[in-house]
Amino acid sequence: MAGKTYKTEGIVLRSIRYGEADRILHLYTRERGRIGAIAKGVRKPKSRFGGRLEPFFRLSLVLHRGRGDLSTVSAAETIEGYPELRSSGRAIAAASDACGAVLRLLEGTGPNEAAYNLLCRYLGLLDADPDGPLASGPGMVAFRLKLALAAGFGPELAAFATCGSSEEVAGFSGAAGGVVCAGCGAGSFALSPEGHAFMVEAIGNPLAELPEADEMAVRQAGRAIGETLEHHAHVRLPRPEARKAA
Repeated sequence: MAGKTYKTEGIVLRSIRYGEADRILHLYTRERGRIGAIAKGVRKPKSRFGGRLEPFFRLSLVLHRGRGDLSTVSAAETIEGYPELRSSGRAIAAASDACGAVLRLLEGTGPNEAAYNLLCRYLGLLDADPDGPLASGPGMVAFRLKLALAAGFGPELAAFATCGSSEEVAGFSGAAGGVVCAGCGAGSFALSPEGHAFMVEAIGNPLAELPEADEMAVRQAGRAIGETLEHHAHVRLPRPEARKAA
């Protein structure tokens, strides 16, 4: 692939200053998955890229693949800048959490259009309602649940992960990757009916239809998906901020 110029659409997950005027970019792209790139001279006052190579920008990109690990950004046009999102500290925190989850969970994987579309949808909803429920702890946990499903690590919530039964849920086991009964609960933590219901509805409903839940249920759901990813994807995500929905 060395020496090849290519086009792709992507979202800036992270942007890091490099040298006197450059930036290193972590991108998640529709066609190629996660890639790294360098934008040369982007921090100069007269840079042709302006301020669009910042986190959360959705871009149409032209990149050149050289001999190293990083592609070089040749051109970038804004598809969506999500300006309203950037006006709210809560929305910025939620968007950062989502981009960080994509950065860690989908590292080294190929393209995942479902995950890409999910991230675009989440950023769009945050932009439409920057201080709304999706910018809270429940919204961040719901995003993680859907992202885990898109990445192939969705938790087992319908039948018990160890014995396959479907009686009353007693707990959740990250090692088993799903709900467990009282007899199979070794190494699990208690999962309330409310916590279980939140997980089921958050995965099954569109992002815009965030289920209602109390703080304990959301904490349980966050722990469940966190332990599942730690055991099965070998990824440890920081706990989402415990924010109440507006």
